[in-house]
Amino acid sequence: MSLAPQELENSASKFAAEAIKLDSQGARGMAISNYQRAIESLTKLIHLYPENKLNRVYQERVAAYQNRIKALQMSNVEVEPVVDPKATPEEQKQSLTKNELDSLIMKEKPNVSWDEVVGLDDAKNALRESIVYPAKRPDLFPLGWPRGMLLYGPPGCGKTILAAATASEIDGYFINVDAASMMSKWLGEAEKNVSKLFSMARGLAEKEGLPVILFVDEVDSLLGNRNSEVGGEIRVKNQFLTEMDGINGKGKDLKLYVIGATNKPWSLDWPFLRRFTKRIYVSLPTLEARINLFDLYTAPLQKEEKVKSAELAKLADGYSASDIKDICQSAQLMVVNDLFHSAEFNEPVAGEAPPKPRAITMNDFKEIITRRKPSVSMEMIRAYYKWSDQFKAL
Repeated sequence: MSLAPQELENSASKFAAEAIKLDSQGARGMAISNYQRAIESLTKLIHLYPENKLNRVYQERVAAYQNRIKALQMSNVEVEPVVDPKATPEEQKQSLTKNELDSLIMKEKPNVSWDEVVGLDDAKNALRESIVYPAKRPDLFPLGWPRGMLLYGPPGCGKTILAAATASEIDGYFINVDAASMMSKWLGEAEKNVSKLFSMARGLAEKEGLPVILFVDEVDSLLGNRNSEVGGEIRVKNQFLTEMDGINGKGKDLKLYVIGATNKPWSLDWPFLRRFTKRIYVSLPTLEARINLFDLYTAPLQKEEKVKSAELAKLADGYSASDIKDICQSAQLMVVNDLFHSAEFNEPVAGEAPPKPRAITMNDFKEIITRRKPSVSMEMIRAYYKWSDQFKAL
């Protein structure tokens, strides 16, 4: 593998680190120069490797450095330093890392209950068995319990809300990490900070004795197929494997869990798959689940009595949970649009209450379902079933 991508990434990291140091010291001109050199390295990396999966990450860094340059160029405006200028270089570095890690922790538990997770009984049971029950009665699990879980399936079917509902059931911490932001926030030292992230999570679980859920969304962008990798991707993946091994091999009482979510499980390498001992298919909603979803999303809407969730659920076969929510939202938008175009709205009568939209009809829903196709194709569903036959592990 050519060292050019890694050299460019390291160069960008070096210039960015120097820029932050100078920035904290008030040396605006030199800080701007180093931010610009970091931008040049990243831009060159993007142009040389247009298919690189991390280009979105690099573009985010470029935008962040450009915004900082604009702030520093406003010479008559007091700009808050990125770190405490009086701190030592090591303290400044630790401050940056701590701020980044702290931003990943949800200080309050997600306000999501199991009742809000419609259907998905197999997935809910698997998460209860692996996380909720051991958290409440660890004495019932002499052989320990799974600590790595992979939620996979079509987009919009409830993977994130499942993890949030699980976290709301336990008295502990929920650390929500986007795989792409994990790379972008720590450009050049990503693998070191993956280690710091896991160390922080272990520290919370060990010192306070509370369950900690580390939720990694879009985990395939971090742990996907390792062909044609550039920069620090391999180092990050190897570090993640090492950390997962540390969790799985730790004492049986450690209440630290890693939940990964992906729409593309087939892009994950086997070494990563086997670290996720529970692999849970989050499927499209069943007929019963679709009925419950329509009940849930039409409850606050003004609709005719002829609107029946059971009939709508049959028409919405193959639609995801988020698709169904969008259908109900579109129905409300339709009647509001009719109201805004009505003569009654355009010619209000003084002293009277403002006009309200008409009731939503069954035909409104049918028209929307006709125009709005499912976001998940049958080819995708077949791919999930085929992969599940080989790797599903409830």
